[in-house]
Amino acid sequence: MTSIPILNKNPVEGFSAGLIDDEDIYKWEVVIIGPQDTLFEGGFFKAYLTFPYDYPLRPPKMKFITEIWHPNVAKNGDVCISILHEPGEDQFGYEKPEERWLPIHTVETIMISVISMLADPNSDSPANVDAAKEWREDPNGEFKRKVARCVRKSQEMAFD
Repeated sequence: MTSIPILNKNPVEGFSAGLIDDEDIYKWEVVIIGPQDTLFEGGFFKAYLTFPYDYPLRPPKMKFITEIWHPNVAKNGDVCISILHEPGEDQFGYEKPEERWLPIHTVETIMISVISMLADPNSDSPANVDAAKEWREDPNGEFKRKVARCVRKSQEMAFD
């Protein structure tokens, strides 16, 4: 049987994680708190982590359930960061194999990467081209307004 990582006794600040249903160890819910000193500060962004049955050989999929406007999050909520990409060579030559999924990654390392992604978007390889364009051209204009709206909505939903 595949083992799913259990969070250690020194949890990473900025998120919480747990099983959606105690009967299914492959589906987790996470809540990421918007990092301080970023446009996402104060937000509570809920996402699902879905582990494949052959974890840790293959990466989990991560999808935000809370609306979020970010270059590395597709409009449907799918997270696009290197460590969640299948292991091996990148067919487009953009990522090095060591930047992609490795079996040593855990929920903690994934969450650290996602929190880092929120603080420092990668607009060179976007999942949301519109957000990437706004981030590059006017990060304190329309991009900032859309993120602020997502943060407000996430705060309202956090206490429903």
